[in-house]
Amino acid sequence: MELNQRFSQLALQTKEFRFNVMHASQPRSEMEPLRWAQRSGLPDGFLNASLRDIPDLFPDPTLVYLHGRGPAVFVSILLHGNEDAGLLAVQDLLRRYPQGQLPRALTLFIGNVEACRSQARFLPHQVDFNRAWPGSETETTPVHLMLEEVCEHVLDEGLFASIDIHNNTGRNPIYGCICSCAPQHVYLASLFSPRIIYFIRPKGVQTQAFMHHCPSLTCECGRPGDKVAARAAADLIDRLLNMDSLERPDHLADDIEVYHTVARIQVRDGYSFGFEPGCDIIFRRDLDALNFVQLPPGEQLGSLSPRMLQTQIEECFLVHDEHGRDVTSDYLTRRDGSVVFQRETMPSMLTRDINVIRQDCLGYLMERFPLQGNRV
Repeated sequence: MELNQRFSQLALQTKEFRFNVMHASQPRSEMEPLRWAQRSGLPDGFLNASLRDIPDLFPDPTLVYLHGRGPAVFVSILLHGNEDAGLLAVQDLLRRYPQGQLPRALTLFIGNVEACRSQARFLPHQVDFNRAWPGSETETTPVHLMLEEVCEHVLDEGLFASIDIHNNTGRNPIYGCICSCAPQHVYLASLFSPRIIYFIRPKGVQTQAFMHHCPSLTCECGRPGDKVAARAAADLIDRLLNMDSLERPDHLADDIEVYHTVARIQVRDGYSFGFEPGCDIIFRRDLDALNFVQLPPGEQLGSLSPRMLQTQIEECFLVHDEHGRDVTSDYLTRRDGSVVFQRETMPSMLTRDINVIRQDCLGYLMERFPLQGNRV
């Protein structure tokens, strides 16, 4: 029997949920969740599918149950339609079990299927699926309500661990993100990468929604198409399926590095930006090469055009700390026509993708978060 069929032979008829036909600004009581589905087993063709194939296999966001002993490992993929790491990782994982029998139950959430066809982070009429999980600070939409329902269904049976798989748009090493420094969370992250980032903002991310229920982790797997990084995520899931416990050892590996995200950089509306002359803000061309590099005070981020001579740095940039406070002047300043860092810092997720900068942010700033004798 074809491997695809082994994972789909238990498939139940897809159960569809309510479809939103109301405007996102309507009162919550009048709003319906975005339609979603759940099924047991995967459809034929999944193991060889590309991003563009996903909407044909999953017309709606879908929970997929793959059977094994409980409690299950929960894995969300494709929350952003241009990030293939999760798809590649799950395909890699399932090829390791040609008989279709997993050692532990695996629950998959196939997220923004509509955006996959366009290979877009999210579409113009959509909200970001990874800013809409329970705990979000953004305005409630049908996507928020759908993800509340997804959480309720997933948590009904209890979870062993929760994994959310993403790509970056800029050059970054493989790293894990956690929203809790509880020992099990740090240990889980260390199984994926020695580089770990602890953060509490942005809110509304999947990892944060599950952190009080089980060890939870975001796997950041380099840029789309990085099969080595996707395999690292597959290796992690495979290991979790075969583990009996996530009780961590007394000491972590010596090479573990934990960082704390302390600020998020955005470009304010009303200003043009890019990497070539002619924009209001011209970023340095090697911007994403600064990721995970300890930068000294005075390191250049970019420059301002001559017409911006009288513009204050706070007028064109916004830097928020983890508590939502405006700390722009603490981190950025002008030096003649240049935009430079005011203090020593280490960036992550700095990107050259103009759309991502507009839709989300320019990047994040971190500080080292020391372990006490390899203990959190």
